[in-house]
Amino acid sequence: MWRQGDIFIAKATAIPKGAEPQPNCVLAEGELTGHSHRVEGRGAARLYAHAASLYLEVLAEVAKVVHDEHGPITLSRGVYRVWRQREYTPQAVRIVHD
Repeated sequence: MWRQGDIFIAKATAIPKGAEPQPNCVLAEGELTGHSHRVEGRGAARLYAHAASLYLEVLAEVAKVVHDEHGPITLSRGVYRVWRQREYTPQAVRIVHD
């Protein structure tokens, strides 16, 4: 499992049926900083959305997940589940934003 700021990445066995292809490989937009968690390099990976998670299919030998304020994460070819950290408050459970 990998963590980059408020993003978690874990190896997955497959992309779930019904997952929707996404137009780019931006894993999360930073709402406070404007920086995004994204896959560097065009064609290195494909991103899919399913329920509250994203699934990243790395097509190249390796793909690098980058963010302006965090160190890069290098992932090898395969499928990964991606989700955002959540936090509890007495009012609700909410997604953490950069």
